[in-house]
Amino acid sequence: MTDTTLFDNFSEGSNNSPKQVTCLGMTFKNEEERRNYFTEKLREKLQDPEFRKIEGFPIGSDEDILHLSDPPYYTACPNPWITDFINEWEAEKPEKSADYKYHREPFAADVSEGKNDPIYNAHSYHTKVPHKAIMRYILHYTEPGDIVFDGFCGTGMTGVAAQMCGDRKTVESLGYQVKPDGTILQQKTGDDGKTRWVPFSQLGVRRAVLNDLSPAATFIAYNYNTPMDVKAFEKEATRILKEVEEECGWMYETKHTDGKMGRINYTVWSDVYVCPECANEVIFWEAALDREGGKVNDVFPCPYCSANLTKRNMERAWVTKYDSAIKENVKQAKQVPVLINYSVDKKRFEKIPDQFDLKLIENIVNAEIPYHFPSTKLPNGYNTRQPKTSHGITHVHQFYTKRNLWVLSSVLKKLRDKNPRYTAWYTSTMSWVGRELRLHLGNYFGGGGGVITSLRGTLYVASLSVETNVLERLALRVRWQAFRSNLKEGECISETCSAAAASVSKECYDYIFLDPPFGSNLNYSELNSLLESWLGILTDNTPEAIQNNVQNKGLNEYRLLMTNCFKTAYNLLKPGRWMTVEFSNTKASVWNSIQTALTDAGFIVANISALDKKKGSFKACTTPTAVKQDLVISAYKPNGGFEERFKNEAATEEGVWDFVRTHLEYLAVTKYQGALLQLIPERDPRILFDQMVAYYVRKGYPVPISSQEFQIGLGQRFIERDGMYFLPEQAAEYDRKKLTSGQLVQTKLFVSDEASAIQWLRQLLKVKPQTFQDINPQFMQELGGWSKNEQELDLRELLNQNFLSYNGIGDVPSQIHSYLSTNWPEMRNRQKNDSGLMTKAKDRWYVPDPNKAGDLEKLREKSLLKEFEEYRQSTKKLKVFRMEAVRAGFKKAWQERDYSTIIKVADLIPNKVLEEDPKLLMWYDQAVTRVGGI
Repeated sequence: MTDTTLFDNFSEGSNNSPKQVTCLGMTFKNEEERRNYFTEKLREKLQDPEFRKIEGFPIGSDEDILHLSDPPYYTACPNPWITDFINEWEAEKPEKSADYKYHREPFAADVSEGKNDPIYNAHSYHTKVPHKAIMRYILHYTEPGDIVFDGFCGTGMTGVAAQMCGDRKTVESLGYQVKPDGTILQQKTGDDGKTRWVPFSQLGVRRAVLNDLSPAATFIAYNYNTPMDVKAFEKEATRILKEVEEECGWMYETKHTDGKMGRINYTVWSDVYVCPECANEVIFWEAALDREGGKVNDVFPCPYCSANLTKRNMERAWVTKYDSAIKENVKQAKQVPVLINYSVDKKRFEKIPDQFDLKLIENIVNAEIPYHFPSTKLPNGYNTRQPKTSHGITHVHQFYTKRNLWVLSSVLKKLRDKNPRYTAWYTSTMSWVGRELRLHLGNYFGGGGGVITSLRGTLYVASLSVETNVLERLALRVRWQAFRSNLKEGECISETCSAAAASVSKECYDYIFLDPPFGSNLNYSELNSLLESWLGILTDNTPEAIQNNVQNKGLNEYRLLMTNCFKTAYNLLKPGRWMTVEFSNTKASVWNSIQTALTDAGFIVANISALDKKKGSFKACTTPTAVKQDLVISAYKPNGGFEERFKNEAATEEGVWDFVRTHLEYLAVTKYQGALLQLIPERDPRILFDQMVAYYVRKGYPVPISSQEFQIGLGQRFIERDGMYFLPEQAAEYDRKKLTSGQLVQTKLFVSDEASAIQWLRQLLKVKPQTFQDINPQFMQELGGWSKNEQELDLRELLNQNFLSYNGIGDVPSQIHSYLSTNWPEMRNRQKNDSGLMTKAKDRWYVPDPNKAGDLEKLREKSLLKEFEEYRQSTKKLKVFRMEAVRAGFKKAWQERDYSTIIKVADLIPNKVLEEDPKLLMWYDQAVTRVGGI
């Protein structure tokens, strides 16, 4: 038995239509003729050796690729027709008025969308963003006819979302209103505080181009976004199930207590262990299960010698048997059936397997399956290691019991001569029929539904695994394809290759939505290896952007791979347009890698919000530090006008203010938490300065202005409100909104290092100048534990180096005078040299205004650089040091083009510190690039 494709000789079957079909300006008699024509064109393309060299080209023969593809709409390889579709779509866009100017603020609202939706549930995958959540972003950033790109498309939810933007009912289900002319309204609070429905988008389909490295992902995405004659499919699926039932139904039969035959719903299989004391075999289900408590005991007695047992102190029982599929003996963990759940006349019962059941299983195991099935060897990997070591599962077919494997191969054989669009029904069942399924004991003993679960994002085989009835599962999923009857041909195009290799015209996409891999969260190529073996085409994981020690990919390799993908996205996005990146990872180092990759590619981050998918993955549910919500990064590509101006202004201060002015235009004016206004961190002067510095550094220019000069200039050129800076028209809008919203929500800060301590003190003292005795107890309360590599500073040292204290001599500073006269009635209307006011103000610390903070900052910087020089001279690794000193030293070295100093000191500090600090990582990456290290 060989691993050839399972999709030989597909025809359009019942989907054949006498109607003419138009595709890319050509007319065909029907869909079959269209498919045959483009299949031959793709066959010719596959003969080009250069075409196969495209990064991420999947592993498979030409015939495998051709049989899985549906060109030109979908190819299981790079798609040669994407540019043709984009040109056609652009020509069909309605003309814009001469004065049209695209402008959007970042989508700053937090989004919450559940997964209990028939479309979402039509096909499972390791991670999916609900299409209704993506719709909100697409409606905000685009107009009907706009073209959306997703380079990590997974199951194609971005394509579904783009198409559903033209469906009135779906749009209204998001809480919007749609007028008869297609104008979409959302609720907004007006300047008078009243909530009104205001226009924000237009009803209409957006076109989508989908890409993924995985053939399994793009095949699912293609089926999610392609129309199908659902009635014809249901008729054909019913016929196939009836045929397979007649052939294989006996495999799921069991005897009821009265001798009547029942139908098996599922069978629970238990691992068998060996007691280390008496050497008897112990069936885990029988020995460890606490039926009253509804759980598995960690410690349990041996049923033979009563010795205390745990899974750790027992060895597995192993069996050696002949595997005819690979023609060799295999050693696998022993498993036995322990429970059968079955139905008789629609009533459910349970039983311990009897002689009839055991004989039935034996007969099936000893028989030869008359159909082809994949016997591909599992790749070496992080996720594939577990089933290999725990149960001896080394090949794809070993993930299935013999009867389930038989039924799966039989169904697929009968699908081979039918419409390939029917096959998504088959693949949607695959995650419910393998050994990865386990019994959810809490639900099982609690009487709840959904007793069968799997650990998402793993290939974990539990000690208590569940074998489901494949025929039952297939029958259940027939109805999940119903939504495809409403789709339209050619609105969504897909391809298979690396996101970094998407080869279409530059600046062709109106919006990009990405949900890329994040660090080592999920190893997609390994997890997809089962399904892809059935499809006959495997992922080329060479360009896979993950952290994986088996693939020799660490955080640095991950960052570089993501940078390449983001650079391609940057080149494909139109100037002035937006990209949304969903982020889900608990590690600061991975978070910084994504941000670094984004900015290295040229994007500028304007907002970060939350996306609650209302369902955690396995790791997100069990890891104590796991984030409860995914983060959504809104980043933009600067418009071409600014980029051209910057080339001429970069060396001058005007370039700085042009950048700030342009950046402020892209930032949200208001953001709410409920009905209350929130501070917008991106408008904070320090964040604005960091953004400006990062842009200059990555463009390779020295920064022509200091932080003090920047803050002074910011106050001179822009309008300040609540510590944030706005353009004039933005400030007016913010003022109107604040009048109606009332209280401003302050961002909660946690003190863990020098930088966060300074920020916390600044926030505290700006509102209320205080004495050391007032500050100290509050500071100690907020001190949540200093970072282990960060040199801890005394509160007095932090105050002395960054703030000023009034000593009771001379006029009371304006900051203290304003606070006292506002909050103390007896201090009102007093002059700054009033003795009572001076006494009340004495020893209070306050935030100096930018015009007077220069000398203080210079002294602090001099101290930091002196400390950095000590680090530079060190010959030993630095375990505890002052991070602010390293930042100041890196910045100065960059300005002086002393890249070797940056690299030298970076080698002295722990790699984890470097990876988790975005500023240090930026200076280091750029220094290495300048000396030719990358």
